[in-house]
Amino acid sequence: MSLTIGITGVEGLIGWQTAVFLKTLPNIELKFATRATFADNAQFENFVDQCDVIFHFAGMNRGLDTEVAQTNIALTKTLIAALERVGSTAHLVFSSSTHIKHETLYGQSKRECAALLETWAVEAGALFTNMVLPNVFGERGKPFYNSVVSTFCHQIAFGETPMVHLDAQLEQIHTQAVARAFWDVVQNKQLGEVWLSGQKISVLSLLEKICGFQELYASHIIPDVRNDFDRDLFNTYRSYLYPNQYPRVLTLHSDNRGSLFESVKTLNGGQTFLSTTKPGVTRGNHFHTRKIERFLVVSGEAEIRVRRVMGSETQVFKISGTRPSYVDIPTLHSHNITNVGSSELITLFWTHEFYDPSTPDTTMELV
Repeated sequence: MSLTIGITGVEGLIGWQTAVFLKTLPNIELKFATRATFADNAQFENFVDQCDVIFHFAGMNRGLDTEVAQTNIALTKTLIAALERVGSTAHLVFSSSTHIKHETLYGQSKRECAALLETWAVEAGALFTNMVLPNVFGERGKPFYNSVVSTFCHQIAFGETPMVHLDAQLEQIHTQAVARAFWDVVQNKQLGEVWLSGQKISVLSLLEKICGFQELYASHIIPDVRNDFDRDLFNTYRSYLYPNQYPRVLTLHSDNRGSLFESVKTLNGGQTFLSTTKPGVTRGNHFHTRKIERFLVVSGEAEIRVRRVMGSETQVFKISGTRPSYVDIPTLHSHNITNVGSSELITLFWTHEFYDPSTPDTTMELV
């Protein structure tokens, strides 16, 4: 049975990452409401009328307090008006925040939005879930906007020096964990207020951890990412290195016996395999949500193509076995590798985890 899920605010961090997660599931049709949709009553009515479930992420996080609060409430009222006009009874899941515990205008606006949506659901005979989120971080987060994680990762990736003005305790959750939680409440028809918990960590400890990633990775060493939080944080950090810092060139040691280079150094473990590819043949065309994957050409000529899921721009990396270098594929990006030479292509692939057919974390999508 197919389920149509609508997402408001798909341009934002949580909206985009949730859409990518849902693309990994079978029998899901996705509909999106952008800023233009909100501004057009007919488009918005058509959007809500098609949806069995709506994830309401559209909102404002940063700016003048009064503008943030007014924008969030106005967007919610616009959504409710469209729901009422078409007589929708969709299951509506709202993205709230732990700031509802505080008497800030932002916290007050989140409380008011939830109350308005709950009232609509009761009157319409619909389902409503209020998801209360801690600090959310993830790949493609906007620095100085989405979270301190985004800011630190951006600054370290671009050689800047982050400053810690207050070493407060934080609670952080990755966007893919948020997406899974939203899907779980839909499957289980979990209603009312649902609080998500994250990893508790101080600001200083968070900065030290990201700096540790930078030091290791600059020496071509993959850190220990067996802990899910560390894996998600490392994937977020390296997303800010893409595409400018790839391919990463390895040192080739040569003498009269031949040549040697270190292909993978890791504190984690994982799985390595080699493949041969005939001229003109392409491998891949899929994406991962958690998996760290390295492409390293050992012999031959290749083009690696990478495109952000739901994005239009494709990055092309030309790799030759004569100059050992690798591309570590960013998560949430479809990718492939093509033999563009006249001889056989030999490629070393490495992933940070063993292949598990029950959770392969591989979704087919053409670059």
